[in-house]
Amino acid sequence: LSCTDCSIYNCRTRDKQFPGFCLSTNNQGEHDIAEDLDEIKTELSGESLEARIARASAQVEGIFYGRLTRVEEIMEFARRLGFKKIGIATCAGLIEEAKIFAKILKERGFDYYSVICKVGGIDKTEIGVQDEHKIRPGCHESMCNPIMQARILNYNQTDLNVIVGLCVGHDSLFIKHSDAPVTTLITKDRVTGHNPA
Repeated sequence: LSCTDCSIYNCRTRDKQFPGFCLSTNNQGEHDIAEDLDEIKTELSGESLEARIARASAQVEGIFYGRLTRVEEIMEFARRLGFKKIGIATCAGLIEEAKIFAKILKERGFDYYSVICKVGGIDKTEIGVQDEHKIRPGCHESMCNPIMQARILNYNQTDLNVIVGLCVGHDSLFIKHSDAPVTTLITKDRVTGHNPA
């Protein structure tokens, strides 16, 4: 059993009993959860980037709960951390939305640098994708290149990188290769109009 099997959620309020299977109170194999929690609390009480991110995100949530859009939350989060240069890793299919986001950032005093998913224009077959697995077989079809997106934003020394609609898996590669912290503005979901919830 894990968290989606719970209906108590005592981890949120601490005003009930934890269920017997609760991940907040039960060790995970040889891993002592109480020790992990103490270690994390100590780490996040310091001045590391992770600690500053944890506090800034909690402040944005607490102070502006239900009052700011995701775009506004990203900018407030960046301000609280002193981040000035925002990287935008955008899907080609959401380039117009990325342009709007860039314009908002500029108007609010942020620098930005954007890079589209198809950067480099490498055909999918060049990395071993079979032609019949393309959306349009028989044509040049550029692969998404999230590693190059991350490298270009790393080269441009962005403070925070924002994902605008990268595909499933491409987002994983981008996050793995980004030097800057990453957050998501738009989650790709072609079927639901990018609203998977």
